[in-house]
Amino acid sequence: METGWKVVGMRPKSTPTAAAAAALFAAVVLLGCGDEDPAPGEQPAGDGGTVIAALGDSITAGSPGYDPDPAARAAYGFGDDERSSFGYWAEKADPEGLEIRNCGVFGERTDEIAARLEECAVDADGVIVQGGINDIAQRYDVGRAAENLRGIVQEAKALGLPVAITDVLPWNNGYPVADPQIRAINLLIADIAAEEKIPLLPFHDTLEDPDAPGRMKAELTADGDHPSVEGYRLLGEQAFKLPD
Repeated sequence: METGWKVVGMRPKSTPTAAAAAALFAAVVLLGCGDEDPAPGEQPAGDGGTVIAALGDSITAGSPGYDPDPAARAAYGFGDDERSSFGYWAEKADPEGLEIRNCGVFGERTDEIAARLEECAVDADGVIVQGGINDIAQRYDVGRAAENLRGIVQEAKALGLPVAITDVLPWNNGYPVADPQIRAINLLIADIAAEEKIPLLPFHDTLEDPDAPGRMKAELTADGDHPSVEGYRLLGEQAFKLPD
């Protein structure tokens, strides 16, 4: 399964429409850093678009309907439907030039995700951090997982990148055993967002069934572990919005 913001490759500010803004892109605008010139040594952006590096596990990758790695698709039997990823829908919601770089890897824990930050973030304008469910599934401590996520956030900020973090989705196939741990790590992730002054993308509540707390709605999960295409659409179009 799975700030004072200073953007590397800074470009002149463009204001996305309220209806289509991805949270990270909107946060850069809201915090007013888009009009600054690149700092010495920073590389200018190449194509005028906004590249957000999405770093995470299979929820970022798009399982089970998609994976960005053809080898993973072949090995695990994943599909090649790009609509099965939140990045696809975030890009569709902002046709002005948002690009979500899919750095999701099936099955990775937060420590493994952390090791890929620098490579994933090359020439990006910001980072979305997602992870934690595989730590729970593999019986790792949620406090340690949260500290790994905090470390990713702090390292991305040290690279001069704005950051957003997602919380952990409900896990139907792990319910009810995993639900207390999911709720515990989500409280810790909310603390990270507040203390690091970064946006928290509400993945959990976006897909949770109010009539079956701790589980995704049946139509929003493909297999009890991951979202369906419709679930990914909601994450990309709704969870990325910020208030006007």
